[in-house]
Amino acid sequence: MPLEAVMVCMDNSDFTRNGDYAPTRFESQTDAVNLVCGAKTQQNPENSVGILATAGDRVDVLITPTTDLGKIVAALPKVTIGGMSDMLRGIQTAQLALKHRQNKNQKQRIVAFVGSPIAATEKELETLGKNLKKNNVSLDLISFGEVEENSAKLEKLLNAVNSNDSSHIVEIPVGPKLLSDVLLSSRIVNDGEGGGFGGAGGGEGFEFGINPAEDPELAMALRISMEEERARQQQTEGGAAP
Repeated sequence: MPLEAVMVCMDNSDFTRNGDYAPTRFESQTDAVNLVCGAKTQQNPENSVGILATAGDRVDVLITPTTDLGKIVAALPKVTIGGMSDMLRGIQTAQLALKHRQNKNQKQRIVAFVGSPIAATEKELETLGKNLKKNNVSLDLISFGEVEENSAKLEKLLNAVNSNDSSHIVEIPVGPKLLSDVLLSSRIVNDGEGGGFGGAGGGEGFEFGINPAEDPELAMALRISMEEERARQQQTEGGAAP
């Protein structure tokens, strides 16, 4: 598997409160981000992954690329919903974070989740794509929620950045499948390696991208951590209710 430094851009805009993807766009996206981060760290133990949020007062870098999956998972609950997503600025910030990666032998990749209307123009996105390509940064796009509205813009961006089929897009319309289930069989997670991540035949994927049979302690620790955080959030929301 390739040696990569990856920045994941999360869409935490108000649009992600929408419940058209169960249970919400945001929670479904969070599960998918867990999957991507777990897959990348399992593909190569020297891969590093970072996370940023694209909405709010500014683009928020939650964690710069690290090989520690525990730190990555711990950063996710810090993402709060609010405001409009600035995907253009988010990807530019991710590119800057990758430029300062510690291991310069790592190839650079950005995985951007897009769950709200894109404010940037096609021209701006095309310029962004060309700049990424010039600096050898690959880009994976996961479009959900506003798939049709964003399709033309994302295609323009992908065509500008794509080099030797190193960048990909997955469009996930509303349906019975979770975002993470669709990504399990995509090249974004499988990296075009045949059997790919999640077991032969593309069966059920492992939670957090960790095979419990290989590392039961880590899988259990991550599961407990997420369950505790969800319980805390539910308690907080319950306490805030009138």
